[in-house]
Amino acid sequence: MTQRPLILASTSPYRRELLQRLGLAFDTEAPGVDEAPLTGELPEATALRLARLKAAAVAARHPAALVIGSDQVAVLDGSALGKPLTHAAAVRQLQLASGKSMLFHTAVCVHDAASGDAAAEVVTVRVRFRRLSADQIERYLEREKPYDCAGSAKVEGLGISLLESVDSDDPTALIGLPLIRLVTLLARAGVGVP
Repeated sequence: MTQRPLILASTSPYRRELLQRLGLAFDTEAPGVDEAPLTGELPEATALRLARLKAAAVAARHPAALVIGSDQVAVLDGSALGKPLTHAAAVRQLQLASGKSMLFHTAVCVHDAASGDAAAEVVTVRVRFRRLSADQIERYLEREKPYDCAGSAKVEGLGISLLESVDSDDPTALIGLPLIRLVTLLARAGVGVP
């Protein structure tokens, strides 16, 4: 098994915490890429392209490393939702999601900088939101402040109370890094977990 450096191409605390679960030594580094979707690009394709782009950007700076890139795009009623960034935007996102299903497309890529090989996959999670009152939304936002979470639902915290159901074969994908799929990609690259 490889002892090469492993780098997470992300500064997301959520992705870092998820990767720590695997017990691997790794560093993190900001990929510094433009995350805007391309004109006409489907949300799933955006997530996959950005995961690959992030991993490749960091791999270019570390020629002996294995680099993990990931990206997530939330979709409601056929439209991609970004991070709300503000309270007002989070209120709007949650009002729109109330009583509806939302898709989270989370892509993960493992890029071998030494060989140039990169493998990537997308995991889709469907969540169904409860019907949310204005008071519930305000109480949730006051406590959780999920302004850096696509769709405004921070499910690793109080956001789980907003949901009626979660449908996925890789539940960590909802938080931002699909660990089940990542372990498979790492094994193909010669990294054994556990």
